[in-house]
Amino acid sequence: MATPSRNGTATNDKGNKFANAGAAAGGFVGAMGGSFMPSISINVDRSTRKAVDKSVQSLLPPPDFGSPAQVRNYCNTLRAAGVMLSIEVAMAAEIMQSVLATVPDPEGRVLGSRIRAAKVSRKMRKSADALRSAAKNAAACYSAFQQEYQEEINRVRHRARKPKAPSMNWAEQ
Repeated sequence: MATPSRNGTATNDKGNKFANAGAAAGGFVGAMGGSFMPSISINVDRSTRKAVDKSVQSLLPPPDFGSPAQVRNYCNTLRAAGVMLSIEVAMAAEIMQSVLATVPDPEGRVLGSRIRAAKVSRKMRKSADALRSAAKNAAACYSAFQQEYQEEINRVRHRARKPKAPSMNWAEQ
């Protein structure tokens, strides 16, 4: 494709792209009188793959249930994430409905755009409800764990009492 120059004439610069390759290679072509052209290799790596970041954090801790504290930590983290995400998704559903309600109905119905927006955003609301339910079930999971394993927890809890703080011995001076 010809590109117009400043004076209005069309020029074709595509073939002239590497005209000065010999000069860029140290003037070798000019020094030899143009008798031969050395081979020049240009390697371009255009890969768009990015290195996988090993430090990507998850919302939840690893599912390592080796102690009651780890079970409690996992359930509390899941509950907190579920509550936070359910609020975010419920807000997104409201925003989605208000934005979609502004799109005119193709058939020209009076409330058609609002009805269509409500149908679409209803699915997002169901997602928010499911996240809220997941948060409730995470709390219920830890409660059930405490009830089912109360005997084992109490047996370990009494054994793992904190030692008394050392008292000051005034006799030793």
